Amino acid sequence: MNPAQPQQPPIQAPERKAHFLDLIYYFRNYRHIALFSILGLSLFEILDLFVPYAIGQLLNLLSKQPIDAGLQTVIASIAQTVRQPVTPTFSLMIVAGAIGLLSIGRAPIQPWIGAWFQWDVAFRARREHGQKALEQILTLPLEYYDENNAGRIASRVAKGLSNHTWSYPEITGSLLPKFFRVVGIFGVIGMIDGWVALLLFASFLGILLNSLLGLKALAVREEKLDRYIENTESRTSEIITNIKTVKAFATEASELKRQTNRYDREFKVLDYRIHKGYVTLGMYERTIVQTCTFLVLVLTLWATVEGRISLGHFITVLTVSSMAYAEVEPICNLAEVVARRYASMIRFHEFMRLAKGTDSAVLTHAEQIPTYSFSGKVEFDQLSFGYDADRPVLKQINLTIEPYQTVALVGRSGSGKSTLVKLLFRYFETTTGTIRIDGQDIRRLDVTGYRRRLAIVHQEVDVFNGTLWDNLRYGNPDATDDEIFQACRIAQAEDFIKTLPQGFATVVGERGVRLSGGQRQRLGIARALVMKPDVLVFDEATSSLDYESERAIQVAMRSLFGTCTLIIIAHRLSTVREADQIVVLDQGEILEVGNHETLIGQGGLYARLNALQETGDFVG
Repeated sequence: MNPAQPQQPPIQAPERKAHFLDLIYYFRNYRHIALFSILGLSLFEILDLFVPYAIGQLLNLLSKQPIDAGLQTVIASIAQTVRQPVTPTFSLMIVAGAIGLLSIGRAPIQPWIGAWFQWDVAFRARREHGQKALEQILTLPLEYYDENNAGRIASRVAKGLSNHTWSYPEITGSLLPKFFRVVGIFGVIGMIDGWVALLLFASFLGILLNSLLGLKALAVREEKLDRYIENTESRTSEIITNIKTVKAFATEASELKRQTNRYDREFKVLDYRIHKGYVTLGMYERTIVQTCTFLVLVLTLWATVEGRISLGHFITVLTVSSMAYAEVEPICNLAEVVARRYASMIRFHEFMRLAKGTDSAVLTHAEQIPTYSFSGKVEFDQLSFGYDADRPVLKQINLTIEPYQTVALVGRSGSGKSTLVKLLFRYFETTTGTIRIDGQDIRRLDVTGYRRRLAIVHQEVDVFNGTLWDNLRYGNPDATDDEIFQACRIAQAEDFIKTLPQGFATVVGERGVRLSGGQRQRLGIARALVMKPDVLVFDEATSSLDYESERAIQVAMRSLFGTCTLIIIAHRLSTVREADQIVVLDQGEILEVGNHETLIGQGGLYARLNALQETGDFVG
């Protein structure tokens, strides 16, 4: 394909909505351990049923009633092996010994099959998907972060990971084994009295269907509430981030009222609709359970009086059926807990299904990233782009920047200056046309290796909560001390760093709050210089600074002229008068190109903007 020909943006496949199977697939890399643990615990739950059965047989032995034929055969086989006569006492000893062996023998084994493997799988899956979530965060397109703030994203990821982690042990350690336990109870009662077993099965089926239908309806409400809560938490995060603005405009009361109204609406839905729904569901379940427990008592008592079952079987049926019904409430409670967490887990998977950006290859292993070196010649050839296909931001841009040249991009707000730089950094792909560096189409270069040869200083420099030294080495961890010191001198940052209490070891605070705007800008310039870039971009780096800070940064910028290719986006035209080439953009098109004197002489848009700024009537 000829890269110079118009390229259509790739059509993204529609995202598949997350569903229940995604919750199971979350643990698929640990399925063998999980299956072993679930089956082991389920086996112990079924073996537990031997105890009430054996107690019923002991009762038959004590009341001199016959025991089951199968148990008689087992006891006779043991007696023959140990050469003992089959007496009532010997039979009592064998049955009691089996109860003791089962009860004591399981004690050192069950915790490892259960608690260890359940949490081990949960913790391993959390580590795996926490890493995948971070990969997703790092590769999502920039426009996603324009629409979703950090609080919203962090909340969705944290809740999704946490609820998966806590739900797994409860489901595999309690819910599924208890289900197998109930199935085993059906089998035991079925061998003794089919009618009671049928009643038990029908009651459990009714309770299960009622619970599933009720929980499904409540899960839909939970998902809607979860989205609403996410928006509330997002607003709270914005309040924290912009707390200075809130206080400056004295809007504390209005923000409190707004959030209080949201919390009130959340409470009404959560308490009167969702929680009330769970309580109502539990009421029906308990009513059915108590009714069926009484019916089982009546049926088994009737069968015992008529002589169809022995006294021991009466005790066994009554005990195991009570055990079965005793599991209804825990199972329903666990199902309710899972239903409450379901929405946040599903929304986590929907987040993980979001389409990655065009630069998703940036997570390539370091040893696979090619190393580039450019002279810094940049060419924009017939370049057009629009965030919306119907509204182009840039139109047929043709521009060549020579190596080591300083080029300024100026124009009114919205003229496309910053968009041009975003395309240069490959944050977005061009709609039509090509960008070349040293004659190579940047789309054919490894995006990580390519970006490492570029650096940018934004209007608002992003600073991490750490030391100055950590921030300076962020883009180039292998930089030497001398390289960092030299970058700080060029960036006019050395003087203010010396005044800080701990110098380079000073912790700058969250988002660099302990530094002034000018100090953050100089730190950003020094950090960019440590990268030793072939192309360095200043994106309105002085537009929000005081006069003293602006002058210091202008001195730093001038000292870089001729050391690498410089692209300067500026609203203050005084910043760019010494540029080799000034490119004037308007409504996505290049109107004028030339140096300061040439453009002033032409009397075009640049001259008008310059005149307005000199008189103080225009601020870009």
